[in-house]
Amino acid sequence: MATGVDFIEFVCEQIRGDYIVRYKKMFGEYMVYVNDKPILLVCDNCVFVKKLPQVESLLSEAETGIPYNGSKEHYILDMENAELVEKVIPILERVTPLPKKKR
Repeated sequence: MATGVDFIEFVCEQIRGDYIVRYKKMFGEYMVYVNDKPILLVCDNCVFVKKLPQVESLLSEAETGIPYNGSKEHYILDMENAELVEKVIPILERVTPLPKKKR
């Protein structure tokens, strides 16, 4: 089941703070960008976060899953847990590099 526009807009609305938040459809699913950095992968109405050591302590109890065939295991972020989202997003935004420009 593909992610619906209503869900992706809900996800973006949950990211509070002084951020520029946008989403882009990719391969039938979505990538959420925070300040132009690819932060969240949204597949099948599920929000995935790359397993990074900087968020391991916050997400150690979170479910994990594989967003698409061939990908590595990711944490699943509960976007309804506002307190957790408010802690995770700033860390991800800080440690995620800007994508390299295409030539």
